[in-house]
Amino acid sequence: MKLLEGKIAIVTGAARGIGEAIAVKLAEHGANIAFTYVSDSSAERAAVLESKLRDLGVNAKAWKSNAGDFAQCESFVNEVMKEFGTVDVCVNNAGISKDNLLLRMTPEQWDDVMDINLKSVFNMTKQVIRPMMKAKKGSIVNMSSIIGIRGNAGQSSYAASKAGIIGFTKSVALELGSRNIRCNAIAPGFIETDMTHYLKEGAAAEEFLKKIPLGRFGKGEEIANTTLFLASDMSSYITGQVLSACGGLNI
Repeated sequence: MKLLEGKIAIVTGAARGIGEAIAVKLAEHGANIAFTYVSDSSAERAAVLESKLRDLGVNAKAWKSNAGDFAQCESFVNEVMKEFGTVDVCVNNAGISKDNLLLRMTPEQWDDVMDINLKSVFNMTKQVIRPMMKAKKGSIVNMSSIIGIRGNAGQSSYAASKAGIIGFTKSVALELGSRNIRCNAIAPGFIETDMTHYLKEGAAAEEFLKKIPLGRFGKGEEIANTTLFLASDMSSYITGQVLSACGGLNI
């Protein structure tokens, strides 16, 4: 059974990693996909993903768009509306990390993380709630992090941005629940991606694994499965929640 047959889903930051896994998973379940990438270096990967999604029998299109820029988000969603007609699901996945001790962190590093991780969620949600309110339905899934719940030394900007997503998610759920629009967050733990490759090396990996009850790093597909659940009617009575997919790290 395809859980999202004929639905229109937006996924930001989908050219690689968790975003790519999410786009594929939603497409496998029948969703037409509009996704973004931000850099010229990702254009080729985005084109490959677009083709892969279409091979799954759905409509798919990639846009170069910076989720941290309000005007670009407005233009992007307007184009999605012209191309697809509506938006049923929005997955706010775009994110970066610029880890540094607070003593050494520059204002520019802080602002970059806030713009891409937190402001982007405002930018995109602001745009997609209009068609969702018109349709009186929709699911917004925001990618937070276990670091936004428990913090981590050297990641104050990343933790703050991801914690902010949680507060935003709960507030939006309260505002839009009466319109049958749900808003939830996922808090992944340590997932095997390009962003976390350094965690798998040597003694550092062993230390991280000791803290995870399941004794391993997560996979992108496992976060994609969690996203599918929250995007679909399988979670029709769930809103304003933070679902930790962290192997037990947050116990």
